[in-house]
Amino acid sequence: MILFLAVIGILGVSASGPIMAATAAPALTIAFWRNALGAVAMGTPALLGNRNGIKNLTRDELKWSAIAATALALHFACFVTSVKLTSVAAATALVCLQAAWIALFQWVRGRRPARAIILGLGVALAGVVVITGFDVGVSGQALLGDVLALAGGALAAIYTLAGSRARKSMSTTLYTGICYSMASLLLLGLCLVFRQPLISLPPEAWWGILAVTVAAQIFGHTIFNHLLATISPLVVSMMILLEIPGAALLAAYFLGETLPSGTYWGLGLIIAGLAVVVTRQGRGGIRSKQKGPGP
Repeated sequence: MILFLAVIGILGVSASGPIMAATAAPALTIAFWRNALGAVAMGTPALLGNRNGIKNLTRDELKWSAIAATALALHFACFVTSVKLTSVAAATALVCLQAAWIALFQWVRGRRPARAIILGLGVALAGVVVITGFDVGVSGQALLGDVLALAGGALAAIYTLAGSRARKSMSTTLYTGICYSMASLLLLGLCLVFRQPLISLPPEAWWGILAVTVAAQIFGHTIFNHLLATISPLVVSMMILLEIPGAALLAAYFLGETLPSGTYWGLGLIIAGLAVVVTRQGRGGIRSKQKGPGP
């Protein structure tokens, strides 16, 4: 059963990029509706059933939830735009550098990574250079998509780190409901500022929005959250890395997307580097520079 759920979850998140790339709607519109529908589907029952929890939210909980929601909204804005500018495979690989960004952020904050993590970061960075180098030859638009995907990965890391602070005292359902709702409001504001259509969309665009919400938001992320209760976070993180080849294969099959042969080397380097980073992080591969008393 766990294996079956894992396969469904991987397919769900892998389908995210190809579906959004094929959806005939502006990026901000897709990002808004994906979060809004996700908030309704996942957050409404939690919010209605936990009114006392909402009333008793502390200032810190609101602060970290707001930071996470802002990062999540901007992450989706960047990622959805990137898959419309560059290849789905490249955008997915670059945004999946979230684990590497987390290691870098923790390093800046004084937690020295192990040598293996530094090596993994170097390998992943080499993959980024390979991908962006080939995209420079494709078009400036593809390069802009790469940059937005990189930014999306950094924002996803901020979302994860802020969410972990909020989750110290908040339930998963309460946090998810509040975060998705806040992110939806921010994306709605961006849609209004940039005058993006919210309702006047072709029927096929609505099907695409519904498909990405069900596949990635409800099936993909929900299944991985469920698996965290039965298997280790390290195993779940390694499973999520399969989103990179999964998205590439789905985009090649359904969208007919072809990549320069060298791009596949870049994808391989990113997967290998991230695998090292995730594995070492799961084994406590980052330690504080400040030495404390021994056990």
